[in-house]
Amino acid sequence: MGFESTLRILNHKLKQGPQLVRRYDRNLPHIWVPAGELNQVWTNLIDNAIDAAGADGAVTLRTFRDGDALVVQVADDGKGIPVHVQSRIFDPFFTTKDVGEGTGMGLDVARRIVKKRCQGEIGFQSKPGDTRFWVRLPLKSP
Repeated sequence: MGFESTLRILNHKLKQGPQLVRRYDRNLPHIWVPAGELNQVWTNLIDNAIDAAGADGAVTLRTFRDGDALVVQVADDGKGIPVHVQSRIFDPFFTTKDVGEGTGMGLDVARRIVKKRCQGEIGFQSKPGDTRFWVRLPLKSP
């Protein structure tokens, strides 16, 4: 799935930061997707989760099969996304980060890659202590 190469890129943030929990289903079938572009999705989701969890928190990466889809989930135990901004979270240039900390393009780019390039779905659920972004990718034949 490219998680490990993404984690190598973000290693400098993980050294100081949250505990990383991996829960990968090792029996998932291979899927045909643009791997380089999906690494961009994982980088955005994992980087956001690291920031949200903080040094004392945890980030959990999970993969599993759900019917005819492979699901990738990136979760953190941070403060959550405020309810009043959740409807805008995928909007271009929208960010919950402080000025100078984020461009507001990461989740918009992730959504476009997942939907347009992979014919998948991306979404999230959030409450204090439990924010989960998920990506559903269709299981297709080559």
